[in-house]
Amino acid sequence: MTHEISSHILDITAIQDLLHSNATLTLSETASAKIIACREYLEQRLKDQKAPIYGINTGFGSLCNVKISDEHLSKLQENLVMSHACGTGDRVPQEIVKLMLLLKVQSLSYGHSGVQLETVQRLIDFYNHDILPVIFEQGSLGASGDLAPLAHLSLPLLGKGSVYYKGKEVASAEVLAEFDWQPIELKAKEGLALLNGTQFMSAYGVHMLLKSYKLSYFADFFAAISLEAFDGRLEPFNDLIHLIRPHNGQLKTAKRVQEFVEGSELISQEKKHVQDPYSFRCVPQVHGATKDTLAFIRKTFETEINSVTDNPNIFIQEDAIISGGNFHGQPLALALDYLAIAMAELGNISERRTFQLVSGLRGLPDFLVNNPGLNSGFMIPQYTAASIVSQNKQYATPASIDSIVSSNGQEDHVSMGANAATKAKKVVDNIERILAIELLNASQALVFRAPLKSSGFIETFLQMYRVEVPFVDEDRELHIAIRDTLSFIQNTNVENEVLFD
Repeated sequence: MTHEISSHILDITAIQDLLHSNATLTLSETASAKIIACREYLEQRLKDQKAPIYGINTGFGSLCNVKISDEHLSKLQENLVMSHACGTGDRVPQEIVKLMLLLKVQSLSYGHSGVQLETVQRLIDFYNHDILPVIFEQGSLGASGDLAPLAHLSLPLLGKGSVYYKGKEVASAEVLAEFDWQPIELKAKEGLALLNGTQFMSAYGVHMLLKSYKLSYFADFFAAISLEAFDGRLEPFNDLIHLIRPHNGQLKTAKRVQEFVEGSELISQEKKHVQDPYSFRCVPQVHGATKDTLAFIRKTFETEINSVTDNPNIFIQEDAIISGGNFHGQPLALALDYLAIAMAELGNISERRTFQLVSGLRGLPDFLVNNPGLNSGFMIPQYTAASIVSQNKQYATPASIDSIVSSNGQEDHVSMGANAATKAKKVVDNIERILAIELLNASQALVFRAPLKSSGFIETFLQMYRVEVPFVDEDRELHIAIRDTLSFIQNTNVENEVLFD
């Protein structure tokens, strides 16, 4: 399969399909023509104009007033890439690096960046052959773009730096030699076009959005299983309640839970209690608020990944080269902080449901095990969930409210969106673990409701789950059960139509 890079809107569902199909990339004829025309225009301007043009024949940042002679323009761009490749810390996951390649190609394809066609084509070659540059998490301020991470993304174009290839980390020069590729000789403006941009923040955001939509679905599903196990009431999910407070996410959550438990013997039996705790009763309101937040974040990122985010920008029709600030990551920083907060709330309420299930209420045994006392049962998985929830609260502190002056005062306000991205990923990964613990507890509790059965949908799901994670009849190493539950969730696919409806 082939995905054509063009001016058509690239949305997260298309990216999901692209990643799952392992499709290769190709440039549309229109995109190729735009890139070539922009490059030709820039070269002609350099011949005709004697006045300096920022980033093209000047230094960078606070060195913007230093004019560079024509014979040094290629060296200027190469020096820029090498000097800015100063990332450190943990390595960026390879699946995010691949997204960075995709999004950088998309941004350069609009013909406002002045790069050579062969430069864009080499990035496509890297993507298509799974040649993934080694990039580090730390180093970007999220304004002037993601300079350090994108410098590491660009180093292999020059035959420098390292890449992941065929399961190993190897020198870029070795891989170029294997394919008989010559290093790219960067021309005026190209280094800056490659380094200015928001593809580090954007790739993290898209990766987390895809995962967050899936986890939002599972949060609803596991809440429904917990509701059944806790002998909860269905009335709080009645349409009438939500139609008089019609937030989209709230409506969607209530509808989902009703569908999950349809046909259940447990949900329809007579209840002895009048109300459920908030962690069950307010699932539509809490989960729904996260859904509405995801919708806002999705809009922000889909706008960003279909934009030009380097600087300066070239406008052929208007005969203009304009230096601006499209590299500034403030829209993404705010969205990423909002993502961390919204997803952390799914963990907060999930852990509370787990707490209720192990508390010996409503006919369930203490800590969901036979012979409590001799067996500690599910006492400590709740501790683990509580620990992770607390950690998420720490990670959810906004990065976007911070700024540190850089580049000798020229870059005096930055977004810190890269830090927002890396810590938001920690939150989203943690939510997966918290939900795994809820599923482990809810599935265990449901066994004690026999012979009454849940819905056919839930029973079928749990039959598959039990193959991987058996019922706990006496104490054993529960970290194995948590690990296997996590793996089960990760390997369970949900259709796009369900996730993104």
